[in-house]
Amino acid sequence: MLRICYSNSEACQRWKLSGQLAGVWVQELRTCWEHTPRTEIAARAVVDLTDVTFIDENGEMLLSDMRREGVEFVAVGVETRYLIEHLNSGT
Repeated sequence: MLRICYSNSEACQRWKLSGQLAGVWVQELRTCWEHTPRTEIAARAVVDLTDVTFIDENGEMLLSDMRREGVEFVAVGVETRYLIEHLNSGT
């Protein structure tokens, strides 16, 4: 299960995820992301992964797509921080 909390202000669009970014939940997040007006995303977007417990391969690909669109990530767990560093390095 994945919980998606979204907030928007003039300064920042914030996504807070909780649970597993895996299986059908990856498509759910992708759908939410794709239906958010791009003008808002261009300002500043932050995805908080602090409460994410697992990310599957499709979830990684989605995060990589989001990173290419300029998203900033917040991560605290060792594996999640490593994943984000890996996405940011482009390797």
